[in-house]
Parts: sequence; C-alpha cells; structure tokens
Amino acid sequence: MRLLAIDTALDACSVAVLDRDGGQARVTSACEVLGRGHAERLMAMIGEVMAEAGLPFSALDRIAVTAGPGSFTGLRVGLSAARGIALVVGAPAVGIGTLDALADMAREGAVEPCPVFAVLEAKGPEIYGQGFAADGMPLAAPVAMAAADFGLQLPAGALLAGAGAAKVVAACGRTDLRVAHEAAWPDIAAVVRLGAEADPLAHPPEPVYLRPPDAAPARRDEGLFA
Repeated sequence: MRLLAIDTALDACSVAVLDRDGGQARVTSACEVLGRGHAERLMAMIGEVMAEAGLPFSALDRIAVTAGPGSFTGLRVGLSAARGIALVVGAPAVGIGTLDALADMAREGAVEPCPVFAVLEAKGPEIYGQGFAADGMPLAAPVAMAAADFGLQLPAGALLAGAGAAKVVAACGRTDLRVAHEAAWPDIAAVVRLGAEADPLAHPPEPVYLRPPDAAPARRDEGLFA
C-alpha cells in the first residue's frame, strides 16, 4: 500500500505518504498551520513530501483526504486536489471524516477501547459532533447542534476529543465527562490510518457540510445515537 493523505479541512495544511511493504511501513509527512492560503501551498507541499518519500505519483495505490466538517474553502481545496491526483494516477480516492480522524487520535491514546465523541467548535453556542463506538464505527451521522444539548445526551463518563470538548463541558455543566485531547485539526497520521483501511465504495471523496446552504442544523430530538 502506497497512500497519499491530504488534510486542508481546517487551519492546518497537512500531507503524508505511507509506503507499506509487507510488515515494513514508512510515513513521510509535513504540516503547516496556515489558517488561510491552503490552495497556494498544498500542491507544492505534496510534491515536497512525495520527493522526500522517494516515490513517483504513478506508484500511489490510494489517495485519502479529509471530507469535513470543516471550512468550505479548505474542503474544496483538498477534495479537488485528491480527485485530480486520483484521476491522473488511476488510483481510488477515499474521503475521511474530520471527526472520525479526531476520534481515531483519541483511540490511539486510550488505555482500553471505549466510545469516543469527537467535537469541533462552530459558531455561537453550537458545535459539530459525532459519536464513534469502541471499534471506530459511527454511532450516528455528524451533527451541528448546541453544545449544551450535545453534552446532555452523552452517556456517563463519555470521552470527548477535539477542540469543542471544553465548550461542551462548560455548556452542559457535567463533571463526569472526560477529555482525551483538544486538537483543532486532525493529525495527518490518523488520516493515513483510516485511509488505508477505508472501503473506497463506502467512503467517497465527497464533502460533509453541516451548515447552510448545504444542510440545516440537527433538531434537538434527532439524538446522537440514531
């Protein structure tokens, strides 16, 4: 498996190349926190990381890219690059949820397997959130909802991951909630791990938008475990 991973969903612009041959795996990566300007930097960064990895683009077996939630512009930049490279080299592209990657980071550091609820900050009182079972399977679709409502629906002792964790804890006032990390963007290593295992048919490189005009916020009665 030789995989190129891309993340431009949030403030970071990150690229990694996985070169796995049998039991040997090497990951070459780069990350720059840009805020804006992903489009101007991404393709050069991809070329630099590919050169450092010592691989031609024709050797790639798969392209993985974060699909959201995230900024509209950032998502378009990463997804367009991934689709274009996949088309040129004839390799499948897979979309990896931003919240999925944040949850994977928490599972990597957990003492024992447990459900993880990934959360990112959104405007006003809202967050973007999604729950994942101990094996990484989604408990429900990602939602945009009030941080307090999200927190009040969580099971006892729930493990939170992502930059919205503190917002959820403060909004709902629960003291039993645990926080694995408060990362504001995915570690590209998590995108590599998930991208290598993803089924291309089940994870197309399509954007996940949780805000208008593409989607409306979740109703309070939709729940986190539907």
